[in-house]
Amino acid sequence: MAMVLITGFDPFGGETVNPSWQVAEALHGERIAGASVRALRLPCVFGDAIAVLGHALKHEPPALVFALGQAGGRCDLSVERVAINVDDARIADNAGAQPVDRPVVAGGPAAYFSTLPIKAVVAALRAQGLPASVSQSAGTFVCNHLFYGLMHLLATSPALAATRGGFVHLPLLPEQAARQPGLPSLPLGTQVHALRIAVATALAHERDLVQAEGSIA
Repeated sequence: MAMVLITGFDPFGGETVNPSWQVAEALHGERIAGASVRALRLPCVFGDAIAVLGHALKHEPPALVFALGQAGGRCDLSVERVAINVDDARIADNAGAQPVDRPVVAGGPAAYFSTLPIKAVVAALRAQGLPASVSQSAGTFVCNHLFYGLMHLLATSPALAATRGGFVHLPLLPEQAARQPGLPSLPLGTQVHALRIAVATALAHERDLVQAEGSIA
C-alpha cells in the first residue's frame, strides 16, 4: 500500500496551536485513494525540522510528502511552487535562532520546484468551493527552510527518487484569528477536508495541468 506523509509544525510566535499540525494529526491513520496517511510533527526550529524529516524519510520512503505550515494573513490554501536556498528570519524560531542571509544547504541549488501537481490540486480545491491558489513564495522562515530541505533530500537521495513532495501554507484557525482581529481564517474541518482532496488529487495526477496560475507582482 502506498503511504503519504503529512507533516505539521509545533506552534510558534506566541501561538498555542498550529493549524499545520492540527490538520496533519486529524488525517493520521486515514486511507485516501488507497494510500495510508501518516502524520509527523516537526519542531519549528531551523536545522532540526529537516533532521527529523530526514530520519522519517529514511525509515519508510513515502509516495508523497505534503509538508504543511501556518501562514497568518493568508486567506486560502496556498500551494507553494518554489523553495529558495536562503534563511532570513524576521523572528526567532522556537530555539531562539534567527539566521540572516544564510543558505539552507551550503552549495545547494538556488531553488527547487515542488514535484506535486500544484495546479491540479488548486483546480480540484476550487471545484469543491474551497479557496486555494498557487503561491510563488514560501517566505524565508522555517517553512521555506523545511520545503527546501525536503526537496533537496528528494533530489539527492536515490532511495527517494520515486517520492514526490511539496509544501502547502494554511490560514489561521478561527480561534487564532479571534485574537488578531482582521486576519482571515478557515475552520479546522474545512482545512482537513481540503487536504483530503489535495492528497487524492496528487495521487491521481502524475503530471500537472497546463494552465495559467502565475502572478504579475
